[in-house]
Amino acid sequence: GYEDLPTAANITWSSINFKTILQWQPKPSGHFYTVEIHGQTSDIKRKCILTSETECDVTDVLRNVKETYTAHILSVMPMGTDHYEEPPFADSEKFTPYSQTVIGKPEIQDYSQKGSKLSVVFKDPLTPYMFPNGSFQSIQDIFQHDLEYKLYYWKDQSSGKKDVTTKSRKFEVSVDSGKNYCFFVQAVIPSRRENRTGQESTVLCTSGGRSILDEYGTEVFIIIAVIAVAVITLAIVLPVVLCKRKKAKKARAMREKELLNGV
Repeated sequence: GYEDLPTAANITWSSINFKTILQWQPKPSGHFYTVEIHGQTSDIKRKCILTSETECDVTDVLRNVKETYTAHILSVMPMGTDHYEEPPFADSEKFTPYSQTVIGKPEIQDYSQKGSKLSVVFKDPLTPYMFPNGSFQSIQDIFQHDLEYKLYYWKDQSSGKKDVTTKSRKFEVSVDSGKNYCFFVQAVIPSRRENRTGQESTVLCTSGGRSILDEYGTEVFIIIAVIAVAVITLAIVLPVVLCKRKKAKKARAMREKELLNGV
């Protein structure tokens, strides 16, 4: 009977760029799960009906991203079993995609450092939702003016970071000419109470003025210095040795000549 079926536990929402997965425990034994998504204003929608899995992709039923949802995980008997009572279920925590989905990494498309100007161009993460023409909506398309980006930048091999904010997809900042800089980009949603910052992009560094000492450190300098000392020493010692050998050879030749004359 239904009263003996275990209900789901540890129900969690996992959402990045509005792709949302519902997860729970334990694995079913002799029964199945069915997911019901309850919105505040929308009809109940069922997903992953009679599944033996413990996760369910509910992205497509959360299209109203500003609505708050609750998931019911129903524990149900196999098809064909006679039952006349409501199956037991467990409730998830409330979830609002607009305020809780994690913003993924921006993609750095281009960057350059010319003189004292560092330029960085990046691309918004895409979401699973589409426009009528079939193209995917970006994070910017959904969040509009609520979304901004920060560029964090610092001198290569330095720990002091600076940051600048933009609502466009390009940064231009003034830097010290001849110095290399590292940077990353991160989305920010100031209106959120939690999850205000997104994932950091890949850290990249310019390399225009990078010297071999910057690239490989003091070890290379020490090796170069040792080689230079060895070369200089050889340049001084070798002529002296050759000169002494030449004088010794000349003296030996003179002694041999004197001996011959004496005979």
